[in-house]
Amino acid sequence: MLAVAEAQARLLALAEPLPIETVLLAEAAGRFAASAVAARRTQPAADLSAMDGYAIRFADLPGPWRVVGESAAGAGLDRAIGAGEAARIFTGAPLPAGADTILIQEETSRDGDRVSLTGDAPARQGLFVRPKGSDFTDDAPLIAPGARLTPARIALAAIGGHGCLAVRRRPCVTILATGDELVEPGAPTAGVMLPSSNGPMLAAMLGDAADVTLHAIVRDDLDALAQAITEAAAHADILVTIGGASVGDHDLVRPALSRAGAELDFWRVAMRPGKPLMAGRLGGTTVLGLPGNPVSAFVTATLFLRPLVAHLAGAADPLPTTHYLPIADTLPANGERAAYLRARIADGALHVLPDQDSASLSTLAAADALVIRPPHAPALPAAASAAFLPLA
Repeated sequence: MLAVAEAQARLLALAEPLPIETVLLAEAAGRFAASAVAARRTQPAADLSAMDGYAIRFADLPGPWRVVGESAAGAGLDRAIGAGEAARIFTGAPLPAGADTILIQEETSRDGDRVSLTGDAPARQGLFVRPKGSDFTDDAPLIAPGARLTPARIALAAIGGHGCLAVRRRPCVTILATGDELVEPGAPTAGVMLPSSNGPMLAAMLGDAADVTLHAIVRDDLDALAQAITEAAAHADILVTIGGASVGDHDLVRPALSRAGAELDFWRVAMRPGKPLMAGRLGGTTVLGLPGNPVSAFVTATLFLRPLVAHLAGAADPLPTTHYLPIADTLPANGERAAYLRARIADGALHVLPDQDSASLSTLAAADALVIRPPHAPALPAAASAAFLPLA
């Protein structure tokens, strides 16, 4: 069995990031910058007021001043401010020449063209002024290659002069569930038939990070499964199979992949849940075989499928970020496989849930964290720091 980190590295090495395309800013959310984004302008483009009030010369305090004009956002005053003069100014408006400080309106009173200080004077020269270039200057780096395009970074690109950005093409993912016991969600479940929950779960986990296709359920028939794999892989960057990944008589995914011409890179990872995980290539498609138990599918998708999608989409750091919090109760020593325990975060601590069965979806739905227990980790006392992955 491979260690989790080695299996992740080998999976990501199977495929290169997808080709680059250019999209409008409104279509870039959640994607990754394919190249460095630099400013095309200086921000602010001039000294601007950060408050409504009056632009003055600091040397003229404590006033009073004669108001000689007005400066509004997008339309500055066309003359300089001289000694004893002030300009009415609004938030975001350019500072008139000669002025160096803003007197906020709450600290003043005005009578005609005369304004007087009635409250606290500005404590220093330049107060409430946003200097030219204080955010960034022309050609300054704004977004690094491979950075996720968050709403804030999209706003940064927009104010930096960009209307579109270069990103990697969104991965096409086909999810193919197998098993004679499965029926489509919402269909009648006679006897021991089981609604197929993993496909919708994985599609929801990927969200808009990929273009997802849910393949029809494939029965436990080697020929039918090999044909379905061949056809699905022809139209996908990533083919995800669910179930049939272990060693039972009805676990046919591995022989079906072989019959379809796939080359497996690894099978079985030292983790719990999720040991029977497989990965390989079929033509130009990366194949990821997930176990059928829903919690196993969820955990392996968190550690392998989502990072693979992010890698193809151009992420600089596709692997999930580990966080740390105190553990609420003592955890026993761990065995030879890394363990991922469903937990709740409450009162600033991680509370491991009692039912860790890999088929218990109710426990998974109640969890908002996966506590990570490394292989052969000793017992962890209550209040000790524990590593975890947050769950959305």
